Amino acid sequence: MSARDLDLDLPGEHELVLRGRYETLSVVNDLMVAVWFLVGSVLFLSESTTYAGTWLFVVGSAQLLARPAIRLTRRVHLTRHTGRRHAHETAQDF
Repeated sequence: MSARDLDLDLPGEHELVLRGRYETLSVVNDLMVAVWFLVGSVLFLSESTTYAGTWLFVVGSAQLLARPAIRLTRRVHLTRHTGRRHAHETAQDF
């Protein structure tokens, strides 16, 4: 086995920071989607608050669109930063 076989392609510090920020953004977005749908569901229990509940469902649905937008933005940002098409992508990436 040569030294070249043992070379590791480790992400740099800036790449790790970017990944952490995008992961945090994704988790916060998912949490907010859950809050909007939970509160909206509770508001649907009373006829007087159904209108507000409907708007929370609309907001939650719009935020569901944010998740793929966050992933795409992350991918483009990392590709531009690293110059690699699939910079350290794994199946576990959010």
